[in-house]
Amino acid sequence: MSKTQESPRRRPLGRFLADAPTALQGVPAAPRPAHVGEVIESSTTELIAEACQLHGAPSFGRFVRVESESPVIAMVFNVFTHSIEPNRRPTAYGKTEAELRLEQPQIFEWLRTEFQALVVGYRDETGPVPILPPQPARIHSFVYLCEDEEVAEFTRSDEYLRSILGAAKVPTDELLVATLRHALRARGGEGAYLVEMGKELSRLLRDDYDRLSSILRRIAR
Repeated sequence: MSKTQESPRRRPLGRFLADAPTALQGVPAAPRPAHVGEVIESSTTELIAEACQLHGAPSFGRFVRVESESPVIAMVFNVFTHSIEPNRRPTAYGKTEAELRLEQPQIFEWLRTEFQALVVGYRDETGPVPILPPQPARIHSFVYLCEDEEVAEFTRSDEYLRSILGAAKVPTDELLVATLRHALRARGGEGAYLVEMGKELSRLLRDDYDRLSSILRRIAR
């Protein structure tokens, strides 16, 4: 692929564009990124997905996208691993995971890693829309990590900060820190962005200086 040809993998809207011109030139299409989970429970405000691999869920605060007619954008706020059998609760064996996999690999067949994500918007033909989607993500839809370009585009508006602060049952401050770190990293550590979001947080937190200082201090670490 030439330097002037932009890879669909690196474009937020690349999945909507036809691959016909590339195929005509005899250049194979770039492989689609692997999904990291599958939706097993869904509502308008949040979703639960089963990770493709045990202990392989997206990290706390990551932006994820659920493929659908209107792709749903969400932020991971909880990750947990558990047994799928109520009568097979994990117990301590006093051995490392590597030792257990050699001696008793069957116990891992009952374990699943799942993650919860807060829905903060969706995409339409105009780009990211920072409001709840018209319909929840469908069960068994695949979940993908958002690329840096998608994160930067979606976090251009400060609406996602309001979504976090207005959400129930989420660790608000910790999620603010994590998502702002990801948004900042997607911009290559652009300090001006942090200053802009810090000002908005100051307004949203009603000038709670101690809380704001704690959040900004942890983002910079």
